[in-house]
Amino acid sequence: MRNILLLNDDWYFTKENTFPNEIKEDYEKIQIPHTWNAIDGQDGGNDYYRGTCYYLKKFHKDCIEYDECYLELEGVNASGDVYLNGKHLKHHDGGYSTWRVDLTDALEEENLLVVQVDNSINEIVYPQMADFTFYGGIYRNVKLIGVNKTHFDLDYYGGPGIQVTPTVKEDYAEIHIQVYVKNLKPEHRIVYTLMDQESIIEEVSTDTLETTIHLPHPHLWNGVKDPYLYLVKATLLEDNLPIDEIQTKTGIRFYEIDSERGFLLNGNEYPLRGVARHQDFKGVGNAISESMQRMDMELIHEMGANTIRLAHYQHSQTFYDLCDEYGMIVWTEIPYISKHMPTANENTKSQMKELIIQNYNHPSIVVWGLSNEITVSGNVTEDLLNNHIELNDLAHSLDSSRLTTMACVSMLDIHSPLLKVPDVLSYNHYFGWYGGSTDQNGPWFDHFHEVNPTIPIGMSEYGCEALNWHTSSPKQGDYTEEYQAYYHEELIKQISERKYLWATHVWNMFDFGADARAEGGENGQNHKGLVTFDRLYKKDSFYAYKAWLSDEKFVHLCGKRYVDRVEDTTRITVYSNLDEVQLYLNDELYETKKGKWFFYFEIPNQDTTYIKAKAGEYEDESMIRKVETFNEAYTYKEAGAVLNWFDIAEVEGYYSLNDTVGDILKSPQGQQLMQQMLGNVASSHTGGFELGPEAMQMMNGFTVVRLVNMMSSMANLNIPKEKLLEINELLNQIPKNKS
Repeated sequence: MRNILLLNDDWYFTKENTFPNEIKEDYEKIQIPHTWNAIDGQDGGNDYYRGTCYYLKKFHKDCIEYDECYLELEGVNASGDVYLNGKHLKHHDGGYSTWRVDLTDALEEENLLVVQVDNSINEIVYPQMADFTFYGGIYRNVKLIGVNKTHFDLDYYGGPGIQVTPTVKEDYAEIHIQVYVKNLKPEHRIVYTLMDQESIIEEVSTDTLETTIHLPHPHLWNGVKDPYLYLVKATLLEDNLPIDEIQTKTGIRFYEIDSERGFLLNGNEYPLRGVARHQDFKGVGNAISESMQRMDMELIHEMGANTIRLAHYQHSQTFYDLCDEYGMIVWTEIPYISKHMPTANENTKSQMKELIIQNYNHPSIVVWGLSNEITVSGNVTEDLLNNHIELNDLAHSLDSSRLTTMACVSMLDIHSPLLKVPDVLSYNHYFGWYGGSTDQNGPWFDHFHEVNPTIPIGMSEYGCEALNWHTSSPKQGDYTEEYQAYYHEELIKQISERKYLWATHVWNMFDFGADARAEGGENGQNHKGLVTFDRLYKKDSFYAYKAWLSDEKFVHLCGKRYVDRVEDTTRITVYSNLDEVQLYLNDELYETKKGKWFFYFEIPNQDTTYIKAKAGEYEDESMIRKVETFNEAYTYKEAGAVLNWFDIAEVEGYYSLNDTVGDILKSPQGQQLMQQMLGNVASSHTGGFELGPEAMQMMNGFTVVRLVNMMSSMANLNIPKEKLLEINELLNQIPKNKS
């Protein structure tokens, strides 16, 4: 029978720039999972080490029984080469999938295993351009697998050797099972077993590589409401004795994605509302433990989500299993992202094959993602379009039971031929953060839906950044927890009114490593998460979604970290999924409000006030304190900014640099000033890329100061602070356009 040995202990690691033929004293002793970018991939500067490193391990051939012996690597980023006793055995490109190496012929009594790992910049392996850190290392499990000479195939794109396809009929299900076997002979037989959660339902013994089991009245896998799983086993027999066995869980369900009704699960409307997830942790990178993965799932489940977009690469089998177990509907994708590289087309195909073959059996997965924001750095070329067509055809040839999708960047024209390739679509929009305003999101999708009424459309990314900054007057771009909460309240209202949106995914569930970022005062991270990078703090916006999506009754007082306040009257926001909230000040009932999800109270701010919110039997507490001057510890001062928004003089009824470009351009005088200052930005071209109407709409939504600060760092736009203040004085003399 198959023997599996976890091989995570007693490895040695070196960045030595020559190939190591032995373990040296100065090599670092480590355990797998491991990444060399756990710290420098999260501290900012876009200077984390990208190059070649080596992992070494000694083992004795008798540590495992075998006729044939395979090495299994569940995640090596981004390219790997395996050497055994100095002999090169295999090369693999793609940092997020499982791959295996046949060690049999190279094994000796004592063995030195060397894995060369490379995450250097190149043009043949995706990803190379994206807003996250490409952590190098062997960051998932390593195993030895010993098998009989005849065994379920370990060479077929890292797959499990078994594919299960349930099809629901009127009152029964057909469960088609196919296996892949190496060195099969006529005398071998295969026993297929279907089990529910209590006992064996049926066993089929045959000499064929596939069979179909008919299951009357199946217990359906019904999302988070009832994620019921069956077990399928395949046992390989020789002389009626088992020589290999594999098993997989499966869920029986059917679904549809309709351009008007959205997502339907088992014939019922089932709006997909959830989050996107990156896999890394603070201080750990992507070398995460199984307990960390379960922690992620429990937080997502607590929030009430019923869908997860696993971005932007293949995630761990552990997490896909958790999605099956918790009933999450999953979008999973390959790291074909941001920049189309014609030299890497074959790599997109090999990564797609691995993604589908390795994850075929997961009932949670409903769509295969072809690409993400692939047009962000240019237009749709013929090569890019053809590669998507080939990927789409490949996905359907490997799996005819599921649909394909694509995450489009805002700037992609809604008439583009690229939109006709996948079965369903989603767009990444940040109206209200990078540009535009929050109220543009819903109308944009209404317009798309009107122009393309037969294309199912969803929202694959939306969000804004928040750190431990606070204000009573939240502004777009201020990185405060209060603005993030406001932003998500507005998006929840708009999404909840549009059932045609087949899926919506917040970007992101957790803050994550993006070493090139320098935003919000903590470099090296993207802070759009609803939960902090260390998973220790749930931002207020987390509870906005819990109020909307979760059935677990609760009440939450926002602004617990915003204690010191200067205003005489201040707003207190409460989230709850009950319809009535009572607010107590210093233990006395102040006000009762009825409503849905979000409750707002205006309260006096005097001395120290202890606040309690009650909803039914649930309660939450916080406090505020009256201060004379604003606590500067709550204000983000942008390092390297040409000018910060709070340094700009504002005159009521007149423009300032804190107004949006679009608003200022409504005034002829304002338009003249903008053309003088930002002629190249206000035109229809910027940064060398042509922008369509959607991009210009976002550009007009930027405040002038935010646009200048971004362009100064991204496009070497150099406008001195003194000049900006002079322009602000002129804007202060232009009355705001009332139209």
